[in-house]
Amino acid sequence: MLWSVVAMVVLSSSPAVASEWEVDSSHSSVEFSIRHLVSNVRGRFDKVEGTLSRDDADPTQSKMTLTIDVASIDTGVPDRDKHLKSPDFFDAAKFPTMTFRSTKIGKSTGKDAYEVTGDLTLHGVTKPVTLQVQDLGSVKGPKGMVRGLEATGTLNRKDWGITWNNALDSGGTILGDEVKVLINLELKEKAQAAAPKK
Repeated sequence: MLWSVVAMVVLSSSPAVASEWEVDSSHSSVEFSIRHLVSNVRGRFDKVEGTLSRDDADPTQSKMTLTIDVASIDTGVPDRDKHLKSPDFFDAAKFPTMTFRSTKIGKSTGKDAYEVTGDLTLHGVTKPVTLQVQDLGSVKGPKGMVRGLEATGTLNRKDWGITWNNALDSGGTILGDEVKVLINLELKEKAQAAAPKK
């Protein structure tokens, strides 16, 4: 009985096993698509930074933050990119970044699949969003451990005050309101600080 009590105390006082990761911007992107007339236009943000504090024993206790450079938007058409950076849309001069901070992580259907809810701050507005995240696992690369994550979700741009549109003579509008998001992240494990010598 005594040994079981001691074991419970030791286990309850043991710190959670965590690993720290940072986004490799050169191998990560935030992509999106939105309806234009009757087809979909795609684009991406090329500069994304962030960190993942991963609870390796229970990934649902992990924490993640992302920061996206709005001016890094690229749709393949310079004039369109300029318009998207203007006050009609993202207003990149006034709101140069968008951020996501996780607040809750739950298991989803499928192996290594999660529902990640967090606060998205965009265009000066903060609202909760939920993303479907697939943990792609980790591998030892030439410069250390690397982990992959893929996240998908759908946003209504009007929720963040991005409302520009034009009506069509035939009815309807040029742009849709829903934006589909695809986030691909490659993360590098941070070096852990050595424990102080006693």
